[in-house]
Amino acid sequence: MSEQQFCEIALEGGTYETRLTKKFTQRKPYEKDDPRVIKALIPGVIAEIDTQVGKAVKKGDTLMILEAMKMLNRIKAPQDGTVKAIGVAGGDKVTKGQVLIEIE
Repeated sequence: MSEQQFCEIALEGGTYETRLTKKFTQRKPYEKDDPRVIKALIPGVIAEIDTQVGKAVKKGDTLMILEAMKMLNRIKAPQDGTVKAIGVAGGDKVTKGQVLIEIE
């Protein structure tokens, strides 16, 4: 039997010992979402792009339309800014989490 590693964790005023599993030690660290980087929430196809690099956008403006499961999903600007980059083109297939647009 291999030697197991233990770690102390302090939660709500108590201290606990736990085993560090291989899955835990190799996990991907949490990354806070950046509102300036718009990613696809579901896989689909880019039906239409309604903006261009350098264009000023306001919160709520439709930037593109993503077709997924026979539905058209409007991708809207989460904040005011300027379009810095567009990572896709019309007709491109996108995967969940793929960067679509960056705003600065």
